[in-house]
Amino acid sequence: MENEDIFSVEQEEEFDAESTAKVEYSEDDIKTLDWKEHIRRRPGMYIGKLGDGSNFDDGIYVLIKEVLDNAIDEYMMGFGKQIMVNVIDGCVTVRDFGRGIPLGKVVDASSKMNTGGKYDSKAFKKSVGLNGVGIKAVNALSTEFYIQSIRDGQSKSVLYRCGNIVEESPIEPTEEPNGTLVRFIPDASIFRDYHYKDEFIVPLLKNYTFLNTGLAIVFNGKRYVSRNGLLDLLRDNMTTEPLYPPIHLKGEDIEIALTHANQHGEEYYTFVNGQHTTQGGTHLTAFKESVSRTIKDYFDRNFEYSDIRNGMIAAVSIKVEEPVFESQTKTKLGSRDMGPEGPTVAKFVGDFVKNELDNYLHRNLDIAGVILKKVQESERDRKAMAGVTKLAREKAKKVNLHNKKLLDCRVHLNDVKGDEEKKLASSIFITEGDSAAGSITKIRNVETQAVFSLRGKPKNSYGVPAKILYENDEFNLLQAALNIEEGIDGLRYNNVIIATDADVDGMHIRLLLLTFFLQFFPDMIKKGHLYVLQTPLFRVRNRKLTKRGGGGRSSAAANEETYYCYSDEERIAAINKLGDNAEITRFKGLGEISPDEFRGFIGADMRVDRVSLRKEDTVAELLEFYMGKNTMERQNFIIENLVIEDDSQIS
Repeated sequence: MENEDIFSVEQEEEFDAESTAKVEYSEDDIKTLDWKEHIRRRPGMYIGKLGDGSNFDDGIYVLIKEVLDNAIDEYMMGFGKQIMVNVIDGCVTVRDFGRGIPLGKVVDASSKMNTGGKYDSKAFKKSVGLNGVGIKAVNALSTEFYIQSIRDGQSKSVLYRCGNIVEESPIEPTEEPNGTLVRFIPDASIFRDYHYKDEFIVPLLKNYTFLNTGLAIVFNGKRYVSRNGLLDLLRDNMTTEPLYPPIHLKGEDIEIALTHANQHGEEYYTFVNGQHTTQGGTHLTAFKESVSRTIKDYFDRNFEYSDIRNGMIAAVSIKVEEPVFESQTKTKLGSRDMGPEGPTVAKFVGDFVKNELDNYLHRNLDIAGVILKKVQESERDRKAMAGVTKLAREKAKKVNLHNKKLLDCRVHLNDVKGDEEKKLASSIFITEGDSAAGSITKIRNVETQAVFSLRGKPKNSYGVPAKILYENDEFNLLQAALNIEEGIDGLRYNNVIIATDADVDGMHIRLLLLTFFLQFFPDMIKKGHLYVLQTPLFRVRNRKLTKRGGGGRSSAAANEETYYCYSDEERIAAINKLGDNAEITRFKGLGEISPDEFRGFIGADMRVDRVSLRKEDTVAELLEFYMGKNTMERQNFIIENLVIEDDSQIS
């Protein structure tokens, strides 16, 4: 579906007359950057987006992963059964017990690009990384990087600062066991105000244990280990009860676990050589095709593939010789073949699924019966909605172009080509009303930031059939704007940001939207695409400067004594700084914040809360309580937890 035919797209292109002027081009313009300077100038090429640690895919976690990948490779080769990881006050230490880097090559391995021991596939046949880049990127992007290799009673260490050697030890005797130790501190000038969160580190480490049964990873003193591989991964990630015990299939270079649940959409966890390919790739495409075809052939029914996969939760891990990823961050597999002399990925995965899953279903008729019932239910629901969805899509196409529901951006997550960093930055703000949308629209980055404006409150979608997605105009147009009508594979924006007012109505709209996504697109939340925008509740500024005409952000002096506060604690701290001269404004709606003020709130320093969905969150019970029909119970809860705001100081 072409969104340009559905929504108006804002045309915001600037013309710089000077760009047409003659530009000199000589030998002096040709430059060769030092290896570390190139990484520091273009970090996005190596670690994706930077971030401050607020999101699971921020660069500081990629740094940890790059170091861990080397340790995991050693384990996969049969060396070292334990990895020690410590993260304390922004300093990361990783100690493995593998073979250690050859002592004469410690400097080369840590500071010379395209240098490594994985080019010879005989040594690292199915390694995570082959390009010799990852550890150097960590080195260049750290204010301090220390590496020590221990081999057979001897040790060699090097200390770097921003990629420059400041101390190098000679080879000397040691009694420590073999292995490699890496310690680094990310550069705060690149990762501004960064902070590590255990909630993002722990799943990363758990995935390594799920994919390497028997490997122990000790993180800040806590030990993680898995005995059941992908079965443990599914059990750890499922937020609803499975309809049948997960099917677990293992072969040489492939492992699969799958089940169905009473939830909408599809949920996949895919891996290549231990690398979590969050954006899928050729192996996921092959799995989805083959599992659908196998189940269809088993039942000998003309089922739609979408009905077979609806509610499916699966994990797929394969090992590929010399894998090709679509970027240095290795989040999407591009390999077509399993190796230089091996079958294609599609044939390898397809043959395995066809043989093993078909055999499993013939041996387990009870589980086959549950799958059949689930597929038939999905088929009935789809057919019942067929008329509704057709009319809704036709209506969406005919939406008046002057309605301007969507003000689009230029770069999208699902673009086939384009800047990877910009694609990851692609965002859409879901706002309420024209005033809020207007402020954001005027100062947004038209390259990567889109705006979708709601009209009034959307319907409470809790406990209603899926046809509400099409019968309700707001939901119908929203899912069309996001391009998720057929599932989140086509999602156009990496970050979907709910931006509502900080008053009662705004909070209610936020809750209605969260309910909508939790009910019908839980996989979008689990993949980390949904956020809530934090906007300041208060502005505290110097009353004297305001009276002189220099208020707000229009003067440097006023800027120094204007504080935007996101909590009562920040408001009180600002009042204490300004004393009797403090003038406090309470922002109750986004439309009250001027575009100039809004500039900082959706820019580089934007504050967002990621919406997460974990097994322990008991989402079903929460939705039933807050969005269900238990009116008196909910009313009593509100009364018991009512907070009266003291606005005596607020102008």
